[in-house]
This record gives sequence, structure tokens and C-alpha cells, in this order.
Amino acid sequence: MYASSAIVGGAELSEKLKELEVAPIPGRVGQRLRNELIYQSTGGGLAAQPVYRLEIVIRESLTPTLVQIDGNSSGSVYNLDTSFRLVRIADRSVALTGESHGRVAFQRFDSVFANVRARQDAEDRAAKTVGEELKGRVAAFLSGNA
Repeated sequence: MYASSAIVGGAELSEKLKELEVAPIPGRVGQRLRNELIYQSTGGGLAAQPVYRLEIVIRESLTPTLVQIDGNSSGSVYNLDTSFRLVRIADRSVALTGESHGRVAFQRFDSVFANVRARQDAEDRAAKTVGEELKGRVAAFLSGNA
């Protein structure tokens, strides 16, 4: 998937990934996930004319862990659940659907600022994990069916 010599339908896989448009995703984590996918598909370069559109819906939740005797939680797990569909732009047909999940644990502290930063870091790590997995799934699809 990463080799520049991987030829898919007359084009390199990296060129096929540049033809992927990622639809806007609401929220801070949605924007992080979208940015991650755009960077992974274009490498920071210019995108080509889109052939496919990746539409993603996210759901976020927190699961308290390490519950102490007094009922306070000293840790949490940030959950990022996504549903996606890859739409062929030419005929608006759905080419691929699926789900992806990211789970990241983080420690809670007495400082409010530390808790905010720990959660944001967990959100960013979950978005990166989900983005890498989605890129791999889309790349596998494009290499076999494009």
C-alpha cells in the first residue's frame, strides 16, 4: 500500500488516494479526523479531481475507569466510534461502508487544565488511530476494485 510502485488500474495507489474527497465532519474531533485523512491521502500535497467521497459520522463517549471507594474516577477511556461510506461521485453509488472504533485511556488529575489537556490528547490520538485505519481500508478497496 505504501510503495510507489504499487500500480492500480494504470495509476499508483498514492495517486488514487489523492482522488479521495473527505466530507466535512462536525466538531473538533471530526475536524482532526478529517485533517488526518486528508494528510494521509495527499501527503500534504495538492488533491486531484475527486472520484470518491468519504462520508463519516462520529460518536464520542467517555467511560470512567479506576473508580475509587469514594466514587470518583481517576481515569477515563475516550471512545470514538465512526460509521463511514465511500461514495462514487460519478453515479452517487455507495462503494464501501463500514465502522471504525478508537479507544484511548487517559488519567484524570486534580488540575482542571490538566484534565482538559489529557482529554484533548486522547481525542487527538483516537482521531489519528481511526484515520490510519480508515486510510488502510480505503486503500485496500482502491487497490482491489478501482
